[in-house]
Amino acid sequence: MHVRFPQHRPRRLRATKLIRDAVAETSLDPGDFIYPIFVKPSGEKEQIPSMPGQYRWPVGDELTRHVEEALALGVNKVILFGVVPDELKDPAGSLGYDPHGVVPNAIRLLKQTFGDKLLVFADVCLCEYTDHGHCGVVRERRGRWYVDNDETIKLYAKEAVAYADAGADFVAPSGMMDGQVAEIRKALDSHGFHDVGIMAYSAKYASAFYGPFRVAAASAPKFGDRRTYQMDPRNAYEAVKEVMLDLEEGADIVMVKPALAYLDVIRIVKTQLPWAPLAAYNVSGEYSMVKAAASLGYVDERVVTLEILTAIKRAGAQLILTYHALEAARWLKEGVPF
Repeated sequence: MHVRFPQHRPRRLRATKLIRDAVAETSLDPGDFIYPIFVKPSGEKEQIPSMPGQYRWPVGDELTRHVEEALALGVNKVILFGVVPDELKDPAGSLGYDPHGVVPNAIRLLKQTFGDKLLVFADVCLCEYTDHGHCGVVRERRGRWYVDNDETIKLYAKEAVAYADAGADFVAPSGMMDGQVAEIRKALDSHGFHDVGIMAYSAKYASAFYGPFRVAAASAPKFGDRRTYQMDPRNAYEAVKEVMLDLEEGADIVMVKPALAYLDVIRIVKTQLPWAPLAAYNVSGEYSMVKAAASLGYVDERVVTLEILTAIKRAGAQLILTYHALEAARWLKEGVPF
């Protein structure tokens, strides 16, 4: 096709909003969002200083009212992260797989209240519950610390079973341990939870964009970093290998995290594996940067937020984990501003 002016005038298809909407290649909907929620055992809701507009919600009426608000906006998927006092943490993160811990209790409450109107995902990791802040069991060898992969995935399996037993629809292993999906699938099936799905954090990068989350969940490592188990930001095609391994081990949904700085990775994964349901996590640092810039009047928060979320979906993500979920859903009801 020889595209020449004046026979071809692309501006015709941009002339009015109705025309732009008619030919838009990507559409955003509140049903695309998975809303991350931080839950704590009791007390009052607490504002998270590093994430304006986000809170730690006690398991109880305030939490159910907040989720009811989300459902009214069309956001019908949540993912839960537990927050516990530092003095209750231990080296093995045992509160993470306590059947009566904060996340199982929150799952029970939400499923009893909303049933199948709400899809509940539960993050499976130990960093929120270990006293050292790493995502698993820490050992020392030849004077160096390391996270014991094979011991850790056994604890992830216990955690996943506790969440499934509480009523989670999906468990979401995020620790980036080798073999974690296979270990969890085996444990779920052996306990009769064949219908509980796994959304794997398959390509989770060692990113500085997680900073605000680590404040919110009190999960920053006390020493070292997570670069020995999370992916190197310089690598894109390695993500395909990680995703394929998780799919072979039984993952139902795979994920790229973070999203905004890794749109190329989302596109590569979707192009290589178009049949695999793909999620992307619009992480805390991405969220808080928009909030900070908007508070200073540097950007239009509504337009920038919807542009970012549209870009993530355009890159290939079918599901978007985002703290913007409720605000974005409200704005979408007013109409896309493009």
